[in-house]
Amino acid sequence: MFGVDALTLLSAGALAFALLTYVMLDGTDLGVGMLMGINRRPEQRQVMLLSILPIWDANETWLVLGGGGLLALFPLAYAILLPALYVPFLLMFIALLVRAVGIEFREHLPRKGMGDALLLGGSLLATLCQGVALGTLLQGVPHKAGQYNGNGWEWLGSFPLLCGLALVAGYLWLGACWLYWRSEGDLHQRSRRQARYLSLLALSLLAAVLICTLGVDQRYWQRLSEPWIAGPSLASVTLLLLGYQVAWRSRWHCLPLLMALGVVAVAFALMLLALFPLIIPPDLSLAQAASSPTSQTFMLVGFAIIAPITLAYNTLGFRVFAGKIRAPDARSE
Repeated sequence: MFGVDALTLLSAGALAFALLTYVMLDGTDLGVGMLMGINRRPEQRQVMLLSILPIWDANETWLVLGGGGLLALFPLAYAILLPALYVPFLLMFIALLVRAVGIEFREHLPRKGMGDALLLGGSLLATLCQGVALGTLLQGVPHKAGQYNGNGWEWLGSFPLLCGLALVAGYLWLGACWLYWRSEGDLHQRSRRQARYLSLLALSLLAAVLICTLGVDQRYWQRLSEPWIAGPSLASVTLLLLGYQVAWRSRWHCLPLLMALGVVAVAFALMLLALFPLIIPPDLSLAQAASSPTSQTFMLVGFAIIAPITLAYNTLGFRVFAGKIRAPDARSE
């Protein structure tokens, strides 16, 4: 297909699966972290933290799998993309560390508000950097003869920054839906209202990103306007949004989150379809960037072992810590 062999397609699929799983799982956690910054009630912030405390670090495993998979499966793409995004990647990793400090050491800080501020700042910066990196990839990374030859500041363009804002809104939306599922009482109702407003903001920014993406490269428009892509995508998003509206009347409080995650999955699929068979625009294809068949086979065997174990661990974590979280007795900040 498009000059890409089955082994390379399987490698690309494994990498895409790891990245999408990270976005859906840790994106929700990052959204909760950002929402903590606009909630002034200590007992509600405690519930918000407890909802992600047992699972946040396991969710980040998928980011490690995605980064390591890119290096091993498509080393040429890694060699071009990394220097182009040194600054956003470095800031993202620092932000994730700051977030970890805010989560794990919140109870030991002199004032819990300090931990909440670290969690807010780390979550916001990490999300912005991820969105900026995605936007930089979509707009194209200058390279020649397998080496990056840009100026290192392409990520500061208007399109990458728009993608960063859209991802912030999307993660906030997921975070509000998560809290609606896991909380009760005032926080439950507050999260419901936030999710309603944030869905409008996230969808508006997502539509803006889609429109701008179509103008970045003519090939994106040609691909996404094909009936076999545009038709099912539009139908899927419509059904998911209808389900999202109906889900608020259901006794299954996880349904709004599932519908929102479905929209994120469709958006992610559209990005991949727009790029295919490229891995780094404007002209580096999957086949050109792929490692040797031996390396791909070795990595895919490892992925086939690690991915189910990680999924099982994630599932066990969600199952063990399932249910509504009740606010503990308020303690002094």
